[in-house]
Amino acid sequence: MPIAETTNPAATSRNDAWLIQHRRNVHSQCGEDGVLEKIFEVLGEGDKWCVEFGAWDGKHFSNTRQLIAERGWSGVLIEGDEARYQDLAREAKITPGIVPLHAFVGYDGPDTLDKLLARTAIPQDFSLLSIDIDGNDYHVWDAFKNYQPRAVVIEFNVTIPPDIDFVQARDMAVSQGSSLKALTRLAQSKGYELVAATDWNGFFVRKDLFGLFGIQDNRPETLWKDRQFDTRLFQLYDGTVVLAGCDRLLWHGVTLDISKVGVPAWLRVYRGRMTKTQQRLLKLWRRFKGRKAKPVASA
Repeated sequence: MPIAETTNPAATSRNDAWLIQHRRNVHSQCGEDGVLEKIFEVLGEGDKWCVEFGAWDGKHFSNTRQLIAERGWSGVLIEGDEARYQDLAREAKITPGIVPLHAFVGYDGPDTLDKLLARTAIPQDFSLLSIDIDGNDYHVWDAFKNYQPRAVVIEFNVTIPPDIDFVQARDMAVSQGSSLKALTRLAQSKGYELVAATDWNGFFVRKDLFGLFGIQDNRPETLWKDRQFDTRLFQLYDGTVVLAGCDRLLWHGVTLDISKVGVPAWLRVYRGRMTKTQQRLLKLWRRFKGRKAKPVASA
């Protein structure tokens, strides 16, 4: 089964993705530390308060650790897992500025982010919110109403191409992730604009601050440059399905096998060139497989 090579259409656009040039890891995973450092160089550090949930021990792949440990920020760090929270609580005892909370952040009930933050002294327009909970990130941000952080960094599903608007089910038992395009749509409805994207995270700033970055085209397909993990399928005239982009189940380490996707190999013939026998076989196969869709007429 063929695997297609892909190119990045954003590579030829003007350099609106300039923030990505500042990627650098201290504690982050894909250069977020450097991007955030530059964002707050542009914005100013403000009140130097941040929030991160899915915080683990406050250090592992953290988007706020550098700000707290090296730049004197204060941070509300939220972790739901008991063992990880104990690590976070121990870290809070030796690192000034950490306010640890033990909770799974949700989108309704007592564990919404609004209600959790109301238990702290964090300002209403604090500087940075970091969201990384491997699934319901979209819905938790959607439910967040009472605070207006100046910047937000949020995880998206890196295998979903930037032109696809996908939102996973609003279900805390589901972990699928949502697309960068969907998060950008949500952000704009909440008064935020996309300014950068690393392999895993989109960076948004409040709309009243967006002009400071000089970005003219902030569509996801322009600002998300390194799309090595996005996955696409397309189909050929003879019924062959071709995989382009990431060719494996990224979080399970399994190579994608699309050899059985599309019509069977013995039916992979352009419809305009099928024999009558092949046409009859195709009808039988469609009936067997429950294919109800009407085929596009041959040119």
